[in-house]
Amino acid sequence: MEWDVIVVGAGAAGLSAAISSADAGARVIMFETESLVGGSMALSGGVFCAAGTSVQAALGIEDSPERWFRHYMDLNQWVLRTGLIRTFCVQSTATFEWLLGMGLEVPAKLSASGQQPGVFSLREGEIRRGHVPVGEGYALTELLDKARRDRRIDVVFNTRIEQLIIEDGRTCGVVADDVEARADAVVITTGGMARSPELLQKYFPDVRIAGDDLFVVSGPGSRGDHISLGGQADCSIVGQGWGMMLACAYFQGLHHTRAGHPPLSRLLVDGSGRRFANEDATYTPMFNLLKQAGGSAWMIFDEAGRLGLDPTYASWTPDNVLAEVAAGRTFRGDDARELAAQIGVAPSALAATLDRWNATLPVGTDPDFGRDETLAALACGSPEPMSKPPFYAVRVLPAQLIQTHAGLEIDQHAQVIDNVGRPVPGLYAAGEAGGGVLGPHYVGATALANALTMGRIAGASAAAR
Repeated sequence: MEWDVIVVGAGAAGLSAAISSADAGARVIMFETESLVGGSMALSGGVFCAAGTSVQAALGIEDSPERWFRHYMDLNQWVLRTGLIRTFCVQSTATFEWLLGMGLEVPAKLSASGQQPGVFSLREGEIRRGHVPVGEGYALTELLDKARRDRRIDVVFNTRIEQLIIEDGRTCGVVADDVEARADAVVITTGGMARSPELLQKYFPDVRIAGDDLFVVSGPGSRGDHISLGGQADCSIVGQGWGMMLACAYFQGLHHTRAGHPPLSRLLVDGSGRRFANEDATYTPMFNLLKQAGGSAWMIFDEAGRLGLDPTYASWTPDNVLAEVAAGRTFRGDDARELAAQIGVAPSALAATLDRWNATLPVGTDPDFGRDETLAALACGSPEPMSKPPFYAVRVLPAQLIQTHAGLEIDQHAQVIDNVGRPVPGLYAAGEAGGGVLGPHYVGATALANALTMGRIAGASAAAR
């Protein structure tokens, strides 16, 4: 079998790579370990971060890729390759417009969160750059798969690539089920390694913080195949120790779209019984705050908060909280001092913390951690006081693994770099498999933007061979 471009993986990066290769005139074939396309994209909210888009312009939002680039680099302390990130920020805008041209629907309206179609603020910055499509990640998957089928790009499903074919230092195909498939270029888009406990221990050891409470929400094909395939070409790996984990209750075990949400009226305390964070802090900030607090914290709420939980979800429900109390894993007390004694924190500290919370946030101010501003941005309003006993304490820790960032080092053309800094002829990578875009600080809504943008670049670069 001979092709111009072989794409390994049929998720967001793989589909965009295959489509852009085909549009450049290449004969393309895809290999996918699972029985469906989409990977983690199909399970996601579909949010795409980009700057200077037509949707922003329609709302009067002034933004630019250059402004986005500097913000992105500042958040990641300028440890990422400047040329790569500048290309990503510029081309993410073009990729977003490309998706709109194919039929993606993102209404020109302000959104309060990543669950409402429109444009919302990522909260790490003031500018609204998070574009939420109608239909979330499933709609994106359907759109790209239709584009693939329209271009008659075949996918070989349920097939795991065993090795790369490398001749005279050049990648010229793959081996699958002992059959050689040859091409002028290979694009690796196999996702991350969230489903490989062995690779996680080596490349993202922070997962050990959660212990047995760790759960993974990325696609089942995220087994780290890019690491083994890249090793055959002596590829450089970047991003060790980087990834994205979300803080959640120990009993959650599911993404919040199924598990539900904790009460609006809640506070987080560390082992001393004192509040230490904005309870709505996102992604990397909350992950780092929990690590600083010793790896976990206690979420405190009252009976009104418990009774206000939505019973239609799987985890955060009134009955499940009581079941966890009965099992001895969630704690309950008639007042703050009694609850403090059960969770091993200073009673006077927890009582003082609760008193201060009730004196500030319910009246619309939070001088300590600024949650009043966060709630205003989310259009949630002020929370009710926590004053109805009994009170509850639930352990919170970084237990929800979303993605990993350790991947094959790539340049601005998505070409893979070897261990001495040279481009590997014929080999490209994108998405979680292509390291160096998703950095130590995960910036909200960039996972899909990275996969689709760098996938599109990888496909065009591969076709250019």
